[in-house]
Formats: sequence, C-alpha cells, structure tokens
Amino acid sequence: MESYLFADVEAAADTMVVEGYHKPGSLTRSSGAWIHAAGTAMFEAGRRPIKPHDQWIWFAVEAGEATLVWQGHELTLKQQETCFLPAGNRDAALQIDESVRCVWIALEGPLAPMVVRKMGALLHMPLKQGALPSQMYLAKQIVQVIVRHTDTSDATYQLQHLMYGMLASHWGQPVAMDAMLSHEIAKVVDTLRANQYRDNFSLAEMAAISRMPMETFRKRFVSEVGMPPLSYVLHCKMERAKELLREEGHTVRQAGIEVGMQDPYHFSKQFKNIVGISPSAFMKPPFFLPHNRHIYRTGFGQPWTLCCSAHSSAPLRSTM
Repeated sequence: MESYLFADVEAAADTMVVEGYHKPGSLTRSSGAWIHAAGTAMFEAGRRPIKPHDQWIWFAVEAGEATLVWQGHELTLKQQETCFLPAGNRDAALQIDESVRCVWIALEGPLAPMVVRKMGALLHMPLKQGALPSQMYLAKQIVQVIVRHTDTSDATYQLQHLMYGMLASHWGQPVAMDAMLSHEIAKVVDTLRANQYRDNFSLAEMAAISRMPMETFRKRFVSEVGMPPLSYVLHCKMERAKELLREEGHTVRQAGIEVGMQDPYHFSKQFKNIVGISPSAFMKPPFFLPHNRHIYRTGFGQPWTLCCSAHSSAPLRSTM
C-alpha cells in the first residue's frame, strides 16, 4: 500500500507504516479545521523522502532519532520532540542513522493555520518543540481511531475532540489530560493554570494542594504527567511568556515579572534553555511578525500563502 506521507515505502523491507484517512462530514467542515490523515511509522537507517502535501503535518518522534532535511536545512528530532511541516511542502526527507518510530497527523481546513499557530509553530518553516506525554498519548489515540475508521466519516466527532484536546494540552489545560490524570494531580495542574504561572509554587506547596506526602506526590506527578513537577511548572511558565511576548506586546522584563521571574537575566536564561532562543531574539522576525496580517489560500488545490507568522521554539540550522 502506498503511503500518504512517505515515498518509496512499499519497496522498503525494513519499514512498517500504519496510517488512515478521514472524510469529514459537513458539520466538521464548517468548524474550519479537521484531521485529514494520520499514521505511525518505523524506519531503519536510511533516507526517507517525504511526499509533497497541501496539509499541515504535526510530526513527532516517539522513539529513536531522525534528522528532518527541509529545503537545504536540517532539524534533528529526538524522542518526544515534534515539529510542524508547513503546507505546500515540496522538498523534505527524513535522514535516519539507526532507527526511529514516529507518529504524524495531517490537518486541513481554512482555520488549520490558526490551530497550527496556537500550537506554537511557524507557518513557513518547521521548528522543533518538546511534546508533553499527554500530546503523544492523544496523537496515538488519533491514529488508532483513524485507522479503525479509515476513509469514512464515522469517527468525525471523536477525532475533533482529540484534535482540540491536543491544542488544549499544548497550553497545559487539564481538559486534554482528564483521561490520564488522577483527581489529586489534576487539582494541582488546575491550580497552576488558574494562577497563570505567576507564583513560584514549591514542591511542598504543590504536594499540599494534592493532599499527598511530598515524595508520594512527586512520584505520582512524574508517573502521570511525564516530567517532575518543577520542570512542568517551568515549561508552562515559558509557554505563558511566549504568549505574553507574542500576543500582548510585553517587554522581556514585563513578561518575566508576569511569570514570577523578577530578574530579567534569570528569565532570559531560563527562556533560552526551554525555547532554544532568547526572548529578544524571539520577538524579532522571522520568529515574530505583527498579527494584523492574514493567512489566505491562493486558490483551490494550491498551497497556503504566508502573510503572517507566529513564534518558534528552536531555529533550523542551514546546511548550505
């Protein structure tokens, strides 16, 4: 069977690809964004060309490592790292040194660029981000559903729910994690989000919210969320800081204060550690552009034309 995303798969003996397609109903189409296709793949060492596509591709490495080669640039993705492949891609491939297991989701629709941008991607080039365990869990659920109901509209509403769950998960919202989190841990996540990550909760304070002994809470949190509590808080603080810098026009100092970091040097250092670039670099093109522009399509069947960009997590490096 020919793959939607990868070329020459049917001829490769060391490859396993499982994927499916979705036919959205009229109500789903009216929502403006939907899942077009999804799949998983396992590859051994080699180069795997990526087919041209007119959808936005959320691509994640579940295990192993792969280098995305895209229009003369390289982006190395390790376990639980993701990127978005822009719509209209015409020149991309995966370079694999050993082996890799990956999962991908193709988004389509006139509002798909908005969903992509809200998930932290640039619209004209792939940029690396970390994936929370909840996102990987939801992505695999999407693949299971779409493979089971491939080429039909039977699972339309379930897929929409999972898609918006991934969007919510990106911003640390508990709605995407309800099926995964216990009441005790969800209560802590809810409290952090309601506070908008302004305060610097200690491990002891978070354990008190959960009403569990501190070490028990720490182990439960790591088990359910996939990272230590303080690392999760720092990750969410930086996501909030990106929103403040991008959407609300805060200065670096103001954004740092809003997320509980009074020292701008300390904030900038933490931001660069998590995001991959400094806050000041994040605020400059091509990572940040004014939002009074629009995304539009040049015609049916044509790739999206970029008139507005969003933010990134780590820039590509050129191989040229």
